[in-house]
Amino acid sequence: MSIEDLESVAQAMVAPGKGIIAIDESTTTIAKRFQAIGIENTEENRRAYRELLLTTPGLSDHISGAILFDETIRQSTKDGVPFTQVMKKNGIIPGIKVDKGTQALAGFPGDVVTEGLDGLRERLQEYAKLGAQFAKWRAVINITEENPSSTAIEANAHALARYAALCQEAGIVPMVEPEVIMDGDHTIEVSYEVHEAVLRSLFNALYEQNVMLEGTILKASMVIHGTKSAEKADVEEVAEATVRVLKSTVPASLPGIVFLSGGQSDKDATAHLNAMNRMGPHPWPLSFSYGRAMQQAALKLWSEDIKGNVASAQKIVHERAKENGLAALGQWKG
Repeated sequence: MSIEDLESVAQAMVAPGKGIIAIDESTTTIAKRFQAIGIENTEENRRAYRELLLTTPGLSDHISGAILFDETIRQSTKDGVPFTQVMKKNGIIPGIKVDKGTQALAGFPGDVVTEGLDGLRERLQEYAKLGAQFAKWRAVINITEENPSSTAIEANAHALARYAALCQEAGIVPMVEPEVIMDGDHTIEVSYEVHEAVLRSLFNALYEQNVMLEGTILKASMVIHGTKSAEKADVEEVAEATVRVLKSTVPASLPGIVFLSGGQSDKDATAHLNAMNRMGPHPWPLSFSYGRAMQQAALKLWSEDIKGNVASAQKIVHERAKENGLAALGQWKG
């Protein structure tokens, strides 16, 4: 795939009023979600749930792409049609999560680094054959009194950049996700400083690895106070701080930025995105790549009757997609 092709996929991912649905939970993560609502974690239940999401009528009105897990990209609908085919037919770009999760960073207690670069070139080639057009790699940055160390920031930025270069070599758009975790008692000011350091380090590393920004998407966390912070920032403060840090660190040549919900409530994630877009115009589209904030309510309803509640659960998924699609245009009314 040429850089022009990578650019056009990246631009389609952040088309006006559209965002990405993240359904890339690992088998362990989805087990926790299922367990919380009393669904048995079998391969068939996982397949059925993901079919519900991917075959939601009218999903592509507000969703441009979906991030899949390794198991899901190989699965098919109950009628035997591969998910990637269903997605492409419905105008949804298939994406794939390729990192192998985090491990403790030796020598730096409290910091973690994401693994998965070994064998990644071959895996990307296989995913491209299976139909993936973009990929995702998530780095995790923890905030405490001692964390993050500059070593952790650099190690994660370097891994993200290596991954991104391999994606582009394979003709796949890299989505780079340096998530600054909300857990903790830090203020919004501390979150801002950490975001600034992380994003500066990331774009330096991308530049050093010859990654073409025109064919890259940033999946960012929002600049927000810690979950246990005594000082709570309101919607406008979060939106203003997030836009400010992006404008001071992210080159304008990037096709777009999508946000993760990162433990925010459904409503907060939508309200923050909407407030940011009302402050526009910005150098890049600001959209969403939500997982839990897109699915939680639908998953709960489906769990009550997994055969009978499919259509009503899909209605909720469509409604959430529509609300966030409006927020990506700054037109959500709340």
